[in-house]
Amino acid sequence: MQFLDEYQGMVATAIQKYIFKDKPEELYAPMNYIISHGGKRLRPMMVLMACEMFGGDLKKAIKPALAIEFFHNFTLIHDDIMDEAPLRRGKPTIHTLHGINTGILSGDALMFKALKFFENLEPDLYKACMRVFIHTGLLLCEGQQYDINFETQEEVTFNDYIRMISYKTGILSASSFEIGALIAGADFKDAKAIFNFGKHVGIAFQIMDDYLDVFGNQEQIGKKHAGDIYENKKTVLYLLAKEHTTEEERKELEFWYAKKTDNVDKVYSVEKIFRRARVDEKALHLIQEHNDLAQQYLNKINVADEKKKPFVELANYLLRRES
Repeated sequence: MQFLDEYQGMVATAIQKYIFKDKPEELYAPMNYIISHGGKRLRPMMVLMACEMFGGDLKKAIKPALAIEFFHNFTLIHDDIMDEAPLRRGKPTIHTLHGINTGILSGDALMFKALKFFENLEPDLYKACMRVFIHTGLLLCEGQQYDINFETQEEVTFNDYIRMISYKTGILSASSFEIGALIAGADFKDAKAIFNFGKHVGIAFQIMDDYLDVFGNQEQIGKKHAGDIYENKKTVLYLLAKEHTTEEERKELEFWYAKKTDNVDKVYSVEKIFRRARVDEKALHLIQEHNDLAQQYLNKINVADEKKKPFVELANYLLRRES
């Protein structure tokens, strides 16, 4: 999609402009390392997309967009430490290269650098954006703690899971769109509608992530295959399997999820249960449900349909990742 290439180019140019040259190098080199790998840089593009949709100035939005990208990468560094993940975007994670202490510090420094990118906004807009940004950060931490709790929590409901991924993933997409809308001067109703569009796209994106962890192509995803199973993550696949399996299979699932081990028999056994319960089909159905909800919120926004087309295309693009 050409419009994504244009936004990506803007973000890449801005990141290069603000590359870290500070000292000590041991702190800042890992920050440059994760930022340079980039991934798709979707969230800063969401800021720019929403700003342009409501007729805003993209030059004014570019630094807040970088704030979102730096903050997102801060969360990824700490996420990888907590998950003991060896890979991120197909590359070794920062803590595996530089150690846990440097990983923590580099993540913290990225967060503070993110905050600085809001400094040039006029006072009222600064307050509005910081309110969204700080609320997002707190909810993201809550979502991460819920995710950790689920590993040892015996009973996790589907609503528990949706709340967790809404906080951990949905909120950052939602807030990226909302911050872009605020910078453009959108009214409250439209800013909230684009927020909810982003939330449901983010939820669908996370369910797709859970799906791809087991059913995706590892080389395309750049993560360890079935890492969620190794880590006892009670993802949508696990919850759907518990709901649609026999009592004997549920007991086997609980047996494997009671131990944290790299035993390949665990992955093989859990995957077999997932396939018998057809959780892949059920997860894809849920993804479509949340995509439909996102489109409903998009339809409520008071701008020309032509301006909404890139958002429809983006949602469809995100949910057609390699499997």
